[in-house]
Amino acid sequence: MNVFISGGAKNGKSSFAQDLAVKMAKESGRPLYYVATMIPHDDEDLARVERHRQDRNGMGFRTIEAGKNLSQELHDPEGVYLIDSVTALLSNEMFREDGSIYYSAPRKITAELRELCHTFDSLIFVSDFMYSDAIDYSESVEKYRKGLAEIDKMLAAECDAAVEMWFGFPTIYSKDEEVPEILQKIAEINDRFAGEEIR
Repeated sequence: MNVFISGGAKNGKSSFAQDLAVKMAKESGRPLYYVATMIPHDDEDLARVERHRQDRNGMGFRTIEAGKNLSQELHDPEGVYLIDSVTALLSNEMFREDGSIYYSAPRKITAELRELCHTFDSLIFVSDFMYSDAIDYSESVEKYRKGLAEIDKMLAAECDAAVEMWFGFPTIYSKDEEVPEILQKIAEINDRFAGEEIR
């Protein structure tokens, strides 16, 4: 089962995705991989990477660093892969280290991720929802946001299920009428946890 997860910052996407990946790997007896796409550029990025590393400590993930050319780094067809995040992957490809902008990056990433969806059957994609504000951005940032939206749209269509995270609560959309049991269980656990946090 391939799953697409989207939501705003600090909405519980990563925790939900990690729990789902661990459960999928345990139930299927498959190896578990965390595909880290962020390329750190400053101390804040490094601190974020370390927080994520601590969050998944002891969960059984093998980490793959893949800031670019993702398809070249996934070799195990039996693996359960958590790809975190699509947002960083596009940023890495589009905004180059030399200051140039590769405007065809969204098309490249879309084709690459679509091919992965057709090749692997246990992928979890995490992406940031960044389309609801009314801020005027530069032309390059607007092209980035539009490109990310196209990638997210493709993933939501290609994956077996999509999850929208809002304030720690998941809404699950499935191609089948019935929500897959494994997703429903993780959602129930997440709902209980979020309720405890609110109280």
